Amino acid sequence: MSALAYHPPRPAPLSPLASLLRVALSGDGNLLGLMPASAYHIEIGQLGWSRRKTVVVNRPDLVRHVLTDPDGVFPKSDLMVNALEPLIGNSIFVSSGQQWRRQREMIDPALSMMRVTRAFPSIVQGVASCTDDLEAHAQAGRAFSLDQAMSHLTADIICRTVFSTTLEQKASHEVFDAFTHFERSVAQVEIRRLILDKAWTKIPQKQDVLEACQLIRGHLADLLATHLGPDGERFDDIARQVALARDLDGEGFTQEELIDQLGVLFLAGHETSASALTWAFYLLAKQPSAVARLRREVAEICGDGPIEFDHIKRLSFVRNIFRETIRLYPPITFLPRVALAPVTLGGMKLPRGALVMVSPWLLHRHHLYWKEPDRFDPDRFLPERESEITSGAYIPFGLGPRVCAGAAFATVEAVLIIAELARRFDFELDGEDIVQPAARLTTRPVEQIMLKARRRMS
Repeated sequence: MSALAYHPPRPAPLSPLASLLRVALSGDGNLLGLMPASAYHIEIGQLGWSRRKTVVVNRPDLVRHVLTDPDGVFPKSDLMVNALEPLIGNSIFVSSGQQWRRQREMIDPALSMMRVTRAFPSIVQGVASCTDDLEAHAQAGRAFSLDQAMSHLTADIICRTVFSTTLEQKASHEVFDAFTHFERSVAQVEIRRLILDKAWTKIPQKQDVLEACQLIRGHLADLLATHLGPDGERFDDIARQVALARDLDGEGFTQEELIDQLGVLFLAGHETSASALTWAFYLLAKQPSAVARLRREVAEICGDGPIEFDHIKRLSFVRNIFRETIRLYPPITFLPRVALAPVTLGGMKLPRGALVMVSPWLLHRHHLYWKEPDRFDPDRFLPERESEITSGAYIPFGLGPRVCAGAAFATVEAVLIIAELARRFDFELDGEDIVQPAARLTTRPVEQIMLKARRRMS
């Protein structure tokens, strides 16, 4: 099967009622299953029935209006804020208004340290460590969790970048397990509440969810502790810069606020990349022709030596594999907003409290904006085919003032990882291929993907 003919897994599009029944009966909180077939064709429309009006916005100009929010009426939804509060507090990822502007101004100098030329050595070191782990798996002939391997790799890289240290294996696995449990259990994805609760209903989180958050925050606190006080002066990294940040009144972040802000950088910098890389290597395991083409490009540009920073921009096919992966499986599946006041959007009247769903998943697979939207086709991003892509229909990193500040970092990181691991190892699925995507806080497989790695001999 050629790469152009491959349609990777997705939920089967059903009628609105059938979609609701599917999600209700499965009980797994997978919001992708709630999207009816019509959501992939409409520009704006109501999503089924719920106590609070819920609309899906797909038209690119309306998406831009909602996400740039020039009138300040579409902040991040209360569902997302309530869900993430135990993990990252009222940090820059969920705050709004003046508080968000204060936080962003304080953090911007630290974010400049994520520039890819500075971070590239940390990425190389992380990939080398991952290669050693895969070598061990290959020699033992044992299967491993692709999800967990990519989570550990990206956590290692972001720790090197933010904290100038590594996250030891046990802590990395604990963070992975805790975040996986958090994603599956957090109340944001309880379909019953989504349908029946009024806007701004405070949703209590379960004790096990709170414990998972505390475990993650505890590991972040341990990493942060090394950067505070006189001993922290030896560091010149992102964590130290955030710790030293001051607002216009000369006030810095409290210790809890530091954990909030660094938690955003850690989770956004590793969990979303882990999601994208998990899907990338799954797709490559299913597409040997794409792997062969990738290897030819890497050999032509890099030879047998190290992949250097200057090589990255020339690895166009590898980059297009990544771009197509995050089109099909955008790490952030939904960008929910809430209407603070009655407003008209695209001719539709929205009451105060309406839930406004902007979904990269829907936008990237929309039949008005993409040719054969469910096909895996990296070549759709070739320069000569740019005219096929509707402007504003590709937003894997969001857009507007809240666009992902680490987009360039994530792209360079992914291109290096995909190129380096794919040229060194053959990957194959271990067991039956029953992979299906789930949308919780990030786009993940319903069950972990198990692979086997073999050292490539030629």
